Amino acid sequence: MQADPAEQARRLVDERFPDALAVVLAGSTATGRATPGSDLDIAVLIEDGGVTRRETIRFEGRVVELFVHTRAGLAALFAADVAARRAVMQSMYVSGLVLVDRNGEARHVRRLAEADLREGPPPLAPGAVETRRYGLTDALDDLADTSDTIERLAVAGLVVNSAADLLCDHHQAWLGSGKWLPRRLMEADARRGAALLRGHLHSCEAGDPTALFEAASEILGLVGGPLREGYRRTWPGGTDSVAAAAGR
Repeated sequence: MQADPAEQARRLVDERFPDALAVVLAGSTATGRATPGSDLDIAVLIEDGGVTRRETIRFEGRVVELFVHTRAGLAALFAADVAARRAVMQSMYVSGLVLVDRNGEARHVRRLAEADLREGPPPLAPGAVETRRYGLTDALDDLADTSDTIERLAVAGLVVNSAADLLCDHHQAWLGSGKWLPRRLMEADARRGAALLRGHLHSCEAGDPTALFEAASEILGLVGGPLREGYRRTWPGGTDSVAAAAGR
């Protein structure tokens, strides 16, 4: 029988971070979605002068993801997450289980995180939306054009991620990746998000991309519709590749 994750996390903190200012157990083990193979996601606020870092360890047989930060380090992480429109650290502090709250530090950080989440992510600049419209238009053209099963699967994944990016920005909602992509999509727009996800599933299972194409096209329509001829982007120079710049 596997150890209780909260008790396991407390033992780890007592051993490795006895002077922590705040500790939060986040992720699936704190939200009731844990599986036997779930790791522990633990945010640890330490005194100034320490090293802000992410570290993966194994403790009592379980993989642990440590997110260790000073106050200044956490402020920088919050700012970076807002800029990336993902709010990963903020979500950890808001939805996680508080294990240590020395002098109210965890409550203070949670209030800051809640303020960020309420505010929402910054909107994409018009040029960035235009670039994403162009990219999704191109991906949808490829989805309709290719008959190769493997290529279609690859393009379908690109369509889902591109459409999700635009839909979340349209609603000024937070983005997610991996298993957080469907969760964030449904929070942003339950109807369109579900249609996009169901279309992707049907495309993968049945090889028919029609529903995915229609769902992504509706999302594209929210932000100005397809963009092909007339798209123009000046190049900033430097070391950016074409692909890297197109993703901005």
